[in-house]
Amino acid sequence: MSDRRPTTERGRIRIVGFDDADSSQRDSDGSPERTDAGPQSPTGATGATGAAEPVETELEGTERHRLADAWHRFRRNRAAMVGLAVIVVMAVLAVFARPIEVSTAEYTIAIQPVSLVPHDPHQPAVGPANAPPSLEHPFGTDWAGRDQFARVLVGGRYTLGIGLVAVLLALCVGIPLGAIAGYFGGWVDEVVMRIVDVLYAFPFLVLAIAIVPILEPIPVLGEGFWTVVVALVVTGWIGYARLLRGEILSVREREYVTAASALGVPDRTIIRRHVVPNAVAPVVVQATLNVGTVVLAAAALGFLGLGLEPGSAEWGAMLSRGRDSLAQGHWHITAFPGLAIFLFVLAINLVGDGINDALDPHRDVSDDRRRMR
Repeated sequence: MSDRRPTTERGRIRIVGFDDADSSQRDSDGSPERTDAGPQSPTGATGATGAAEPVETELEGTERHRLADAWHRFRRNRAAMVGLAVIVVMAVLAVFARPIEVSTAEYTIAIQPVSLVPHDPHQPAVGPANAPPSLEHPFGTDWAGRDQFARVLVGGRYTLGIGLVAVLLALCVGIPLGAIAGYFGGWVDEVVMRIVDVLYAFPFLVLAIAIVPILEPIPVLGEGFWTVVVALVVTGWIGYARLLRGEILSVREREYVTAASALGVPDRTIIRRHVVPNAVAPVVVQATLNVGTVVLAAAALGFLGLGLEPGSAEWGAMLSRGRDSLAQGHWHITAFPGLAIFLFVLAINLVGDGINDALDPHRDVSDDRRRMR
């Protein structure tokens, strides 16, 4: 006859072989083992006082890991790397084409003394007018006898500079406004979105053409580089604001945003540390692709004679001045500035597609395998 002992634990079944890992946490009477440490948070922090630092460390480590994975995927995209190489080469040629000097009342400081081309792009009569490409003038000369090779290289400073600066400034305007409108909603969202709707009613280039004459009388801007940049910023930020606002409408409902708000984290910290970093990826892709669009718009404004000074080496202005020579059979005057615009816009599009693939968390792994073959 078996020896049955009275027990208060009835209805429990013990399965041998599955409780080895759990046995180290229990004492001899089956109760959980007590430790001196307090309750552990999900991130491994002990207690309430030491929770902030491990959470921030884990978030920063996750962000670094995400960026490293995106860069690894971007490097494996051959088309994107070719586009990036083209952009870097064009930027280096533009910077080192001619010396960059800053003149003051008494001194002239050379910031960049290197000169890759022997001729000044603004000096006339360095060769015969409308001369075809030769060893001395690889891109020929224009109607005033100026070296086209020097003008195309130096003109990259204007066109590339306008594209990059205008997009960066537009991001600085569109991201804060889109983040505030999407996170807070209410009347703030209504005001920002109604401004966006009004500006969207006008075509992008037509609105820029209308803004440039308004900005030219302003003494600070005048007629030149910054007039075109400001006009393109005024017309460019609306796309980033609308796109980011739509992303934030879904991100703000996530659990980590609700948890941060429940813990009393200020709204500006939630927007800066949690909301915008998780919603900004589509905006980065759109901004990269828009650099090419802005370059084309700047070239169109230069072609129409707006913004930059007459006779400047900007690629669009060179196309405008060379259209009469093209009718006379001097093809080289417009071919090389147009080719430079084509190469830069194509390279930007390749880089933008590569960034889109690198930042997309739902990419098919088979794409990587196909690229590696």
